[in-house]
Amino acid sequence: MQALVLDGINQSVQLREVPTPQPAPGQVQVQLHAAALNHRDVWIQKGQYAGLKFPIILGSDGAGTVTMLGEGVDASLQDQQVLINPGSHWGNQPAAQGRDFQILGLPQDGTFAEYICVDASQVRAKPAHLSFEQAATLPLGGLTAYRATFTRAQLQAGERILISGVGGGVALLALQMAVAVGADVWVTSGSEEKIAKAVALGAKGGISYKAEKWPATLTKQAGGGFDVIVDSAAGPGFNDLIDAAVPGGRIVFYGATHGDIPELAARKVFWKQLSLLGSTMGTAQDFAAMVSFVEHYRIMPAIDETFALAEGEAALRRMDEGLQFGKIVLKIKYLGSGA
Repeated sequence: MQALVLDGINQSVQLREVPTPQPAPGQVQVQLHAAALNHRDVWIQKGQYAGLKFPIILGSDGAGTVTMLGEGVDASLQDQQVLINPGSHWGNQPAAQGRDFQILGLPQDGTFAEYICVDASQVRAKPAHLSFEQAATLPLGGLTAYRATFTRAQLQAGERILISGVGGGVALLALQMAVAVGADVWVTSGSEEKIAKAVALGAKGGISYKAEKWPATLTKQAGGGFDVIVDSAAGPGFNDLIDAAVPGGRIVFYGATHGDIPELAARKVFWKQLSLLGSTMGTAQDFAAMVSFVEHYRIMPAIDETFALAEGEAALRRMDEGLQFGKIVLKIKYLGSGA
């Protein structure tokens, strides 16, 4: 089969002929029709991720058709159109992942390929209203957004929610999910264009996080502070989120793209009785609930740009630029000589 292979730090991915994986007992082989990028792929390419190994096939998100079953797998999965849960071996505690938790694309080869083998428990039927390209945008981003917004922050209809750094896949899916349940959604971004696009998706409004004293301006516009804040940046600007939260509010963050928080405004946190919640990926139950949520509300994920598999390096550079609004997708056509 053909796959995009990364041979080392700061190297370009190369389209290469590699052995087609065969399913072990309990696994399914999936012919991938689409895969989506995450910042994780760029960080691995730059060597900014733990547990690096090379060569590796990147990619955590994928959707396709089950083409082969390993021993002991339910025959009904044969030929089913599926999307893949990128997380495996979560462990027995729903509250947090265990030591054996893994994400597709490192250390296990990922979805930037024509075929992949995963445990049968990791596939779910593709929502019928979505194309393969749309479905491929959901796994990592959708799971992360769902767990952060609902499992961890417990967002309710009618609450006011702020989503920071809108434009990325997780933030946009959190926006669409929050709008679907009837929350009032506001956003921040460094781009007025992205704020306008977020409003077109149902946000009430937004503000640039570069603006001076933006929490006071935004809370005035929104008619008050925010019950829930969903963030991926952390860093020095985190204290602005504390200012924007209502007393008793919940701030959930699933990333730290701006680094650690240098000086947390601890007095404001305890005086306002805020809950600070960390969140990473999600359980198999979260994944199933996310897929059901997308089906029920007919969520249509936003796609920024679609590339052919052979254009994978260009897609990674698009991700690295940080200009995207929505997910970057690889459309995978069958190129190789078969299983």
